[in-house]
Amino acid sequence: MKSIRFAALVVVGSAGFMGCPPAAVEVKKEEVVKAPPKPVEKTIKEVFTDAVAAFDAGKYDDAQAGFGKVAAKFPNNVVVQFNLGVISERQGKLTEAAGYYEVANKLDPKHKPTLLNLGRVYRQQDKFDNAIALYEAALKDPANEYDVELNNNLTVAYRLAKKYALAESTARKVLARTKDNPDAYKNLALIYFDQGNFRLAEFISDNARKLDDKDPGVYNNLGLIYLKFDDRRRALGQFQKAVTLNKDFAPSLFNIGTMALTYRDYDGAEKVLSRATEIDQNSYEGFLAYAFALDGQKGRDAKKGLKAGEMFERVLAIKADQNDAICGAAWAYAADKAGWDKALGFLDRCKALPGTSSTDQQLIDSKMKGILAMQKAGAAAAQPKPEEKEKPKATPTGPSLLDKVSDDAAKQDPGTTTDPAATPPAGAAPAPGAAPAPAAAPAAPTPAPK
Repeated sequence: MKSIRFAALVVVGSAGFMGCPPAAVEVKKEEVVKAPPKPVEKTIKEVFTDAVAAFDAGKYDDAQAGFGKVAAKFPNNVVVQFNLGVISERQGKLTEAAGYYEVANKLDPKHKPTLLNLGRVYRQQDKFDNAIALYEAALKDPANEYDVELNNNLTVAYRLAKKYALAESTARKVLARTKDNPDAYKNLALIYFDQGNFRLAEFISDNARKLDDKDPGVYNNLGLIYLKFDDRRRALGQFQKAVTLNKDFAPSLFNIGTMALTYRDYDGAEKVLSRATEIDQNSYEGFLAYAFALDGQKGRDAKKGLKAGEMFERVLAIKADQNDAICGAAWAYAADKAGWDKALGFLDRCKALPGTSSTDQQLIDSKMKGILAMQKAGAAAAQPKPEEKEKPKATPTGPSLLDKVSDDAAKQDPGTTTDPAATPPAGAAPAPGAAPAPAAAPAAPTPAPK
């Protein structure tokens, strides 16, 4: 038994050294490649919900894409067209916004949010007659005849169109039925303000304040009135009171910034106006003032000139025929070689504007020749050597003139903020009031918006 077992082991062992047996032939099976599962397509309701969420998160491009998909399948949906208009308006694309609102208005002329938003966009575009026609048509409906919001907005449109008699009668129509409506009082005050009756405007504004002492628009309008009385300290106090009540009240931020401009406090103006334009991205007056605040600093920082040029262009994106912005962009871009090409184009446009004096034309020609000469000589020769560059001017350590005015205003009214250049965080949209009038100069005050 032992020998048999041994022999068996030897045989097994010998087989291992004699060579490898033939490899087993594998039967290859054809691999089955499974197709990836088809993505589950979202329902229109889900796409709409996602678009709303994107809008709430400030992702306007994503929101627009989402609502666009819904609109492609349901082009006659009023809410979708309205939402697309809201997004475009938030992005400062007023012409595009008006287009969406106009489609929504045709689909449902009684959709009140569309009426209010479309009218506001028309006013921002200085299309006051369009806004008036829109409101008047809506108010012909017996159900809307005494609608407070529509009548208040019609009052604003009449006032901006300088149809003061109609504006006053419409405001009084509102007050006849709702005698405690502060917006109607604010509008009535601004009607008298526009006509130079500042004492009556002050009296009516004070009535509005008694009705609602937490409305920043009332204090903003009082600030405008005190500016007309040349009481800058008191005016600034009212603007600051408005910002205290609503840190994101753009009209008062604009007014504080433009007051800083009048004192040549360009740095302080920049801080306030930068924030104001973040809040209200459709105000060409606001961007114009912001551009001038930046332009005032280009002498010590040429890059500020380039940014000023961008802001002047932003003004022109909102209002294409704004002459101050055309000429402003020309001189702002001329401050740095990176902006020379744009400067030449804007200088040419500025020169061609009606009313440009022969003296200004000569200055423009001289500037254009200078830029062309420097470009021809080359960037290296055009720029001063590092050791030749003018040292930046030291920033004053003491308070600016506006700071002093602010301190005096705070002493007069302890409820106001003492820092006119404070940059408040983002937040809610401006409160209702009366619409801003077009600014004739970069430092023009801004009424409260409606």
